[in-house]
Amino acid sequence: MTHGAARGRLVVLAGPSGVGKSTVVNALRGEVSRLYFSVSATTRSPRPGEVDGRDYRFVSASDFDRMVEEGALLEWAEIHGGLHRSGTPAGPVEEHLAAGDSVLVEVDLTGARNIRACRPDALLVFLAPPSWDDLVRRLSGRGTDSPEVIERRLTTAREELAAADEFDVTVVNDDLNEVVRRLIPLLSGAPDGEARLSH
Repeated sequence: MTHGAARGRLVVLAGPSGVGKSTVVNALRGEVSRLYFSVSATTRSPRPGEVDGRDYRFVSASDFDRMVEEGALLEWAEIHGGLHRSGTPAGPVEEHLAAGDSVLVEVDLTGARNIRACRPDALLVFLAPPSWDDLVRRLSGRGTDSPEVIERRLTTAREELAAADEFDVTVVNDDLNEVVRRLIPLLSGAPDGEARLSH
């Protein structure tokens, strides 16, 4: 860290299930030199191919309880009706911000609201689908979810889309390269980024 280095920018990315948040995050990883992607802590078991510390920090329920009690999470929530819990560890986020790195946190609507409450300096970015029909097509086309799960995700998506005005910037995910191009200045802390990117 250089002397007098500016603090990094905390950027929170949220949007409905199926909008392509993970794809955007993966595309950004190789484009921003000093970008730390926050790895969530979760009490669920790893899925095939998931790596501890890269995809998630897999922790026990008791360890998660301790993190909550110690205030070690920026935000946390119960997932799928309490089946498991997931949250954003505060320590690594603060360390990277202090070192001047940009920090990207991917969360749901509740998580974004919770981070805004405790970190009003965070820049909230909403990733929106090109249209409602496009989102329905993406969720239905996965082929991994039951009709009941898809309907539940769509109900949640309606609530999330209705809350887009709570965010600082809305970016429509109609072209991955364009989305990445629009997000890079925000993650780099460009002072005119918000005005240029809002639409």
